[in-house]
Amino acid sequence: MKIEVNIKKKLGDFNLDINFSSDSLRTGILGRSGCGKSVTLKAIAGIITPDSGRIVVNNRVLYDSDKNINLKPQDRKVGYLFQNYALFPTMTVEKNISVVIKNKANKKEKINSLISKFGLEEIRNKFPSQISGGQQQRTALARLIASNPEIIMLDEAFSALDSHLREQLQLDMINFFKECNITALIVSHDRDEIYKMTDKIVVVDDGVVCSSGTTKGIFKSTENVATAMLTGCKNISEIEILGNRKILAKDWNIVLNTNVDVDISIKYVGVRAHDFNFDKGDNEFTAKVINTVESLFENVYILEVAGGKKNIWLKRSNEINTEIGSKVFVNSESLMLLK
Repeated sequence: MKIEVNIKKKLGDFNLDINFSSDSLRTGILGRSGCGKSVTLKAIAGIITPDSGRIVVNNRVLYDSDKNINLKPQDRKVGYLFQNYALFPTMTVEKNISVVIKNKANKKEKINSLISKFGLEEIRNKFPSQISGGQQQRTALARLIASNPEIIMLDEAFSALDSHLREQLQLDMINFFKECNITALIVSHDRDEIYKMTDKIVVVDDGVVCSSGTTKGIFKSTENVATAMLTGCKNISEIEILGNRKILAKDWNIVLNTNVDVDISIKYVGVRAHDFNFDKGDNEFTAKVINTVESLFENVYILEVAGGKKNIWLKRSNEINTEIGSKVFVNSESLMLLK
């Protein structure tokens, strides 16, 4: 399954200019609130019409401004799960699922199969107001699948759930996508959610795509500041190039050796908090721990470097017993050289 999106849309003072393609079964769109993620999904679903461009899913053209193609939402074979699930309040769980099944052949069998797959047997005769948020979501997903979509789109679908239920449903959905071989487009501002649930990622900032690629690849290293920040990089400093493979991180006042030649287009360096450590690395500097934030599984150390304008964040697992001293290390291969 392949999806291609190249559209423009002006909404007041906001300009959407999105261009990406993916052949992955699970593609994520990551970005801060208001960056254009949901507008993109609504354009794919046919809820809003772009000003120009083209949308193709599995070689079917859903929208093409040049060829005057704009399929109706019901003809697009797109399943769109809203944040509020949009269940019919006066219908039972079973009725909510059955209402979208047009083909009467084996209808009852299909309903029973979906109710079983999503664990809805005990609530099939209850109304949405009588069931939990997690049960509502599973009902909405079962209804989506019942409509035989070619692609499923989840728009911040887990944001309203408590952490335990959210993690369980994320795991259920990952397994479901694999079992059913269904293409999913997952929108979220939650980095952990995107990392767990997708194979490819599109990073959106202020209405435009700033990076795209494999999820693990983008999170491991990126080439621009916006993507580094959106994927959770806490440490970003302006640089001065001192040599082919040597830079001064001006905001931290430390000299770092790189493992590649530094192009003149590079203006910043980024280091993820877990890539700094108190143990070893081919870059070493002196810093003072000025604050420690302890959590269940890891600690965060806020470091101050003499002459530095910004503090440095260092994260490490609680299971690491290396002594905390004044020496801090980072490997050159962990440095993200940013434009």
